[in-house]
Amino acid sequence: MPSTTHRDRRGDTPPPRTGSSETEVLRGFLDYLRTSIAAKVDGAPEPQVRTAAVPSGTNLLGLLNHLTFVERALFLGDGVTDWQATFRAAPADSVADVVARYRKAVEQANDVLDGCTDLDAPVPKPRPGRPAPSVRWALTHMIEETGRHAGHADILRELIDGSTGR
Repeated sequence: MPSTTHRDRRGDTPPPRTGSSETEVLRGFLDYLRTSIAAKVDGAPEPQVRTAAVPSGTNLLGLLNHLTFVERALFLGDGVTDWQATFRAAPADSVADVVARYRKAVEQANDVLDGCTDLDAPVPKPRPGRPAPSVRWALTHMIEETGRHAGHADILRELIDGSTGR
């Protein structure tokens, strides 16, 4: 349980002011959420970062590990055989390892997205044996997925050490 005398309160970063095109808005919000959740995990203390804080077993490090797999599956075409397993980081993985792997997946996904000029076109690297969703659907889904887990991460990080803000 966090100390009631120590609260690390970062100032909230407001949503991005992006360009006016649909692509700029979608990518701007996705990058905003990606940055927010990585910041929630970066620097979180062991072993609390991987300790379940709720009955479902959800933990802070596992959330970011899961999002790494989602990014790679959606934009890089990686196959995933056990989605539940993606919610657990390997015991040997440090916080820095998981954060770096997430940031690398985001960088690679953005490289793919940089070549996507038509939101109605299918993502260029679909998962094997799966129909390719449109780029618009993929961006919207990734915003929803990242936003949902960023909210979970907000609560989990505050339970760990009182850190709040995005």
